[in-house]
Formats: sequence, C-alpha cells, structure tokens
Amino acid sequence: MDAATVAGYFKDKSILITGSTGFLGKIFVEKILRIQPDVKKIFLLVRAADTSSAEQRVLNEVIGNELFGPLRENYGSNFYSFMKEKISPLAGDIINENLGLESLEILKLSKEIDIIVNGAATTNFYERYDVSLASNVLGAKYVCKFAKKCANLKMFLHISTAFVSGEQEGLLLEKVFQIGETLKEGCHLDIAAELQLVESVKAELTHSTNGKSEQTEKITMKKLGLKRARQFGWPNTYVFTKAMGEMLVGHFGRELPVVIIRPSTVSSIYHDPLPGWIEGTRTIDSIISAYAKQTIPHFIGAGHVILDVIPGDMVVNAMLVAMAVHWSERGQVIIHVTSSQQNPLSTSTMLDLMYRYFTANPQTMGKNGKVVKTKRLNITNKTGFRAYMFLKYKLPLEVLHLVNPLLDGYFSQYYNKSIRSYRYFVLLAKLYMPYAFFNACFNGTNLARLQTATTQDQSKEACVLNFDPKSIDWEYYLYNSHIPGVMKYAHKKK
Repeated sequence: MDAATVAGYFKDKSILITGSTGFLGKIFVEKILRIQPDVKKIFLLVRAADTSSAEQRVLNEVIGNELFGPLRENYGSNFYSFMKEKISPLAGDIINENLGLESLEILKLSKEIDIIVNGAATTNFYERYDVSLASNVLGAKYVCKFAKKCANLKMFLHISTAFVSGEQEGLLLEKVFQIGETLKEGCHLDIAAELQLVESVKAELTHSTNGKSEQTEKITMKKLGLKRARQFGWPNTYVFTKAMGEMLVGHFGRELPVVIIRPSTVSSIYHDPLPGWIEGTRTIDSIISAYAKQTIPHFIGAGHVILDVIPGDMVVNAMLVAMAVHWSERGQVIIHVTSSQQNPLSTSTMLDLMYRYFTANPQTMGKNGKVVKTKRLNITNKTGFRAYMFLKYKLPLEVLHLVNPLLDGYFSQYYNKSIRSYRYFVLLAKLYMPYAFFNACFNGTNLARLQTATTQDQSKEACVLNFDPKSIDWEYYLYNSHIPGVMKYAHKKK
C-alpha cells in the first residue's frame, strides 16, 4: 500500500472531526486536504453558539492558521472557495448527548458520514475532575453513540495517549482496557459512581458556600481529580480520564470498526508542512521554555531515563494509514505511536541539545534585551530535588515570612513572587515526576504491522506519510526544528 492508495480511501468520503482546533486536529485537517483534495466533505464540530460563530472560529483557529500556508500558496486566490467547498463547521460539543446537534443535522450527518475522528479532549494533567470527566469520558461515550447512528460508517478513530499505562514498568502492550479495570490491584472502577461523586461534591460545596466561591470549587475539583486518579493507580487526572474514555469506547463501540491511537508525548512537526510547528507546551516543552529563560536551574530526573517523544505529523500519518489498513474491520485495534522501543531518546541527550542550542542562540529578557547566560540544567533524584527546593526556596521563604512584618512589609513583593515560583516548581515536579523516572517501553507491534502494510521506499511521496520512529534523527530534529519551534510558536505566545 503506497501513499496514493492510502489517500484513495478518503476520496469522495465525508469525515466528522472533533478536536479540530487542537494541535493534532489542525495537522490532520491540513494533511487530508493536501493528500486528498477530492475528499467529499470535512465536518468540524467546534464549541460555538451557532453556525455563524462556528464558521468564524474555524476560520480564525484552523484554516487561518500559518500551518495552512503551503495550501494557501498552492490554491492562491481559490484557497477560501476550496475551503468553503470542503469544510463544513458544526456548532456543538462532545460533552452533550448527540454532540449538541439539532435533529435535522443529526439525520443528515447519520446518512452522510463515512469516518469519525474523535480528537477532542482536555490534556491538562491538573484539570478539574468535572471538566476532565465531561470531555475525556462522557465525550468519548457520546461520540461513540453518535457513530452508531451513522449507517455508512467505515471507521471510528479515537485519539488517546500511550500514558494510560500509568506508572507500570517493563514492556507495555497494546492492550484493551476493560470496563472497571484499574492499575491498582484489588480496586474496581465504577465510572457512574465517579460521575455521581463529582456532582455530590459540587452540591455540597454550593450548599456550604451559598454558591459564591468559584475558586473554592475549582481548587476542590482539581484536588479531587488527582486524589481519585492516584487511588486507582494513575498519576494524574488526564491519563486517568483518558483510560476511562477508552473503556467506554470499547464498551459502546463493540459493533463498530474502531482504531484507538495512543501517541506518547507529541512534539512539533518533523517533516511537513512546517518543520518545527507546534501549538501549546507539552511535558518537555514546558522545561525547554523555562530553561530558555534560565528560571529552572535545577529539576528532577535522571540522565538515563528515556523520553518517549513522537512528532505530530508522524502521529497523523499513522492515523491515516491505520484507517486505510483497518477499513471497515469490526472490532477494536490499539496502536502505540511511540518511539521508545524503536528509537529511544535519553534525557541526557535532550538536556545536552538544549544546552548547545541556547548557548549558540542565547535568549534576551526585558526591555533592555539583556542576554541570558546559559548554564547546564542540573537534574537529581527525588531526595536531591527536595533538598534543593528546601534550601533555595522554602527555608529563605520561612525566614522572610518572619522578618517581613518587622520591616513593615518591605519584602512583600519579593516574597509573593518567590512563593509563586516555589509553588510552581513543586507542582511541575509533582505532575511530571512519573515521566521523569519513567521506566517502561511501549510495545509497537501494531505500529510495525502498519509499516509492513505500506510501501517502504525513500521517495518524496512515501515521506508524506512517514511514521517510522527509526527514521527520526533526534539530534538534527531537536536542534534544528523542535527547540526553535517551541521558541517561535509556543514560547512567544505564553
């Protein structure tokens, strides 16, 4: 199967996409339009008050994005007419039954849709539990139930994350989650009970505060998410709710042709259309961004630990090939789109490339453009990091807390700034600790099968759908594309 054959599967097909305003969603929409301009229609479900608002949001956040520059250049003055012909924005939300669509829209779509790609999710590790449950769990359920109404459906693709595996060690298999399964022995997960728990806690909060404290509810919901995740064996709210979402896709999508894509840490574009393009900051990108300003001289981790990273365009390419290979197959296929087994990237390599890049390309700060001197980032184990944080922040802050009132609050501004930094780094370390010491490798059997099913050649055409982790030159990619991309696209927008 070559690139042209894969593209042929999408000719004259109608695709419903959720999450099109997200990072992978944009790459997917652009790639489909580029490799298969004869796609019949792409329906983009976005949160909006009405169709007009949905159209404006898609214009601003999707097709108006710089990622679509090559397509814009290719079509010239016909670009927007082509987009209008192929793209149909829908005002709705996956957190609602029937995706929040009107009856006539549902009837029309159920007859027309051939493919559904569910990429909508909240990816915040420390998200409110109610928000994460609505988007990542109920959203997966509602999209799946909607898919069952589509008479001509050939493929339902759900984007999850490889880190639903939690903190397990060793070789992690492409294994289906069963309803109620947890990562902690002896524990059973009742998803309905979790949803009820959230409502009960919120009702209790409303009663105790007379509904006046939104901040209290926000903090309580965030803490509840982490607490429940860890109770069942997951390190954070994001991966916990994504695992629950997979369970519901497996349950409600039993009779559908389902592919679940599990990427690891998704990084910037490797090859096309814009090498280095990225939106938002992911696990390693938050560290890169902070390191660029030298505000994070010390962090938790170990040089030998493997950072499982995969470029966004490779994830999308794997999605396209997976849909073609498993077209109309009833059942569920899990595919790890990861790099740790075939082309591992060590923490020490990443840190060395960061140091080399910012030494050669020092950043400037402030109105005067002061050059930031680059120093190597020190990483240490948990005990060493706690000792560093105590001596660097906690002890001085405790002293300052006692002294400041005696000096009429002279150091209040400095104290408040320092305590914010302290809390930020403690939270950052707490959330990323499972990945800083990640001692596992994702099995890539099903990804390898996709590679076997595709033509293995080095032509430009073949590179358009390349998803082979072994082809990644980490040093070239990180130094010349990813780190500059983080600074250009993500860091500047923070």
